Amino acid sequence: MRQEATMKIVVYAICKNESKFVQRWMESMSEADQVVVLDTGSTDETPQLLRSQGALVTVEAIAPWRFDVARNRSLELVPEDTDICVCTDLDEVFHTGWRNALETVWTPGTGQARYRYTWSFCPDGSEGVVFWCEKIHRRHGYRWTHPVHEVLEWIGTGAPGPMVTAAEVQLDHHPDPSKSRGQYLPLLELSVQEAPEDDRNVHYLGREYLFHQRWDDCIAMLTRHLSMPSATWADERAASMRYIARAYQQKGQPDTARNWLLQAIAQAPYLREPWLEMAQLLYEQRNWDGVLYFTGGALAITHRPDSYICEAEPWGPLPHDLRCQAYYHTGRTALALDEARKALALSPADPRLAGNVELLSRL
Repeated sequence: MRQEATMKIVVYAICKNESKFVQRWMESMSEADQVVVLDTGSTDETPQLLRSQGALVTVEAIAPWRFDVARNRSLELVPEDTDICVCTDLDEVFHTGWRNALETVWTPGTGQARYRYTWSFCPDGSEGVVFWCEKIHRRHGYRWTHPVHEVLEWIGTGAPGPMVTAAEVQLDHHPDPSKSRGQYLPLLELSVQEAPEDDRNVHYLGREYLFHQRWDDCIAMLTRHLSMPSATWADERAASMRYIARAYQQKGQPDTARNWLLQAIAQAPYLREPWLEMAQLLYEQRNWDGVLYFTGGALAITHRPDSYICEAEPWGPLPHDLRCQAYYHTGRTALALDEARKALALSPADPRLAGNVELLSRL
């Protein structure tokens, strides 16, 4: 751990059966003064490996399981004299220099820090979903809330300290794809049961029903989300509309899906996602002029948002790939080749995109 620090920075985490990540994670967190971990019942050698790398580990089962309870218990393990608490998971990795970047912006009285978080990566290694996280905070006055998709809540006296942006702090997420997320659905249902007026929970539950292919439940829950007076964030409202459209597509109702996508575009015309989903629907219907119109609308948007709503596909080769197909099927080979080259430039290792360029060049 780092010595002679101006501020005491402690990383804290929860874990279970994550021995494969221990060495990488501990190396990444080594800029902190201390690392404390709550192991919630590993059956592998995770606790021993963490201790051998210098972490302070407490083994304790959380029953019934809730992420907020586990996070709060792990926070209790952080020493009282800590200045800055950094909450991460073992499948996450900081870029080198994160501590200095954090100390540069952290001022007396700061409550939390925002930092850049890469939640997923594309098959070619490029960044997928990227947004800003807020899991760095001062030691006292905060607690975690919600059984899943937990967030920090201020419970201290007076107003919380200001939020600072640590733009040079980068955390990458490299999860284990074999790990089940089956516990999320019942925990989200519990979240909505506990806080039925929390629009964020309702949106997440509707999305989870989509993941579980419960189309009617998805539609009902997300329609509920859209009816809530507190659901005012246009980006998230547009996402609910898109998910409803996906459910209707799966139910064999493309016209209803199209209507929901048009509403999503009207709700947040500055987002690429609804434009591109409409283009994909029209691609399936071989409506080539429609594909060109809606991909054009997506590509006209040049600012990539920094919220979790922003998906990877609209900012990758897909818009150009769809335009390539539309131009090809309408006999405009030169324009198709131009779009094929643009798509390949965004994903140069994709053999299918390279094949498109080769074929169109010959034509």
